Amino acid sequence: MQAILLFAHGARADDWATPFRAVRDRLRAARPDQAVELAFLEFMSPDFDGGVNLLCTQGATRLLVCPLFLGSGGHVLRELPALIDAARARRPELPIDCGPSLGEDPEMIDAIARFCLRQLDRRTDGPLQDSG
Repeated sequence: MQAILLFAHGARADDWATPFRAVRDRLRAARPDQAVELAFLEFMSPDFDGGVNLLCTQGATRLLVCPLFLGSGGHVLRELPALIDAARARRPELPIDCGPSLGEDPEMIDAIARFCLRQLDRRTDGPLQDSG
């Protein structure tokens, strides 16, 4: 079974992960026949290895890692490949592929631009207000 491991940075504040959990839950609803887990680089659980282990216990035979990072800095360019290589060494029978970071996708960039324009269109003359 093809499985998806969403991979995010992590934070000390639990609420920080709310949008990432929402992505996980939407994927699970859209593809109930595929295992989907969310793992974190630091501060939160499961970590990368824990996420791989969860997917393997659910029957994963192939893994797609989706890095939920807007940019491809050190975490995506150095740390993530090292984590993937270590997981491949521990589980040579498990093919692991990795997609690009979110910010490398033109549709994601367009979505962010549209979001910003919607925020601008909602404003009236005068100081910008926080929409919550």
